[in-house]
Amino acid sequence: MAYHTILGFQKEPFSTSPDPDFFYLTKEHEMALTSILIELRLRRGLTVIFGDVGTGKTTLSRKLVQELKKRGDMIFHMILNPSFSGERQFLTSLARNFNVDLSNFVDHEKLDIMDLRDAIEKFLIEKSVEEKRTVILIIDEAQKLDLTTLETLRLLLNFETNEFKLIQLVLLGQMELYSKVVHMANFLDRISFKYTLNPLDPQETKELIRFRLRQAGAPDGAQYFTDEAISEIYNFSRGYPRKITMVCHKTLKELVLQNKLIADRHLVRDVIEKEQQFTQSGFEKVALFKGTT
Repeated sequence: MAYHTILGFQKEPFSTSPDPDFFYLTKEHEMALTSILIELRLRRGLTVIFGDVGTGKTTLSRKLVQELKKRGDMIFHMILNPSFSGERQFLTSLARNFNVDLSNFVDHEKLDIMDLRDAIEKFLIEKSVEEKRTVILIIDEAQKLDLTTLETLRLLLNFETNEFKLIQLVLLGQMELYSKVVHMANFLDRISFKYTLNPLDPQETKELIRFRLRQAGAPDGAQYFTDEAISEIYNFSRGYPRKITMVCHKTLKELVLQNKLIADRHLVRDVIEKEQQFTQSGFEKVALFKGTT
């Protein structure tokens, strides 16, 4: 039997999967999501969300997709791993995922870049202008984009009417993305909205934990974590949602193993110490392996 079932939950409260139903909207995340939706509705073109590893960018992107599904006038596609070997491969992927009509071209394998650009522009005009729909490309892990693909994205923003851009781009990436675009003046000045996600504060950490417990169907009155335990979790995680989720998950499993109902400061400390020992052991094994090659 799964540990969360033993503890009385209907679902696993601290899964690492980016489930939008378990996404706790802090003030920052809510501001980012609301601003993205406004930019998309106005069809301003380019939105960029920055954030360190574990600040909730991927889950924010899933929450965005959940919101877009509610709107019938939105056509969107999400790229999860934006690693492309050149402009042609990127444009081909874009055409395929948006079902761009390439029937006028006999041999798709011999399509050149200009053919692909023309076909995509025709598609965007048809959807955005004639059908009055919004075409959106969301790119997670955008720090992986190379300069060639970033330049291609900039060129796509040239497809526009007098009132709006024909394609809307939402990029979510780690801070190294900024170090790439900061030197691309023609790209940087096209960003309509940019925002940096920061870690949670102590109160938000507590609220996130309580929120996920409720979402998972925690029985009325069940706490599972004392306030002191949550303080330990915050001190270790420094407010990064991914680390918070990881420690809470391991702590709940430890509750089952120790046949306890609530985690106190000492239990959380034990879980964190085990995690740190495991991590250190992993580093030592990697160093040993490298030393033997």
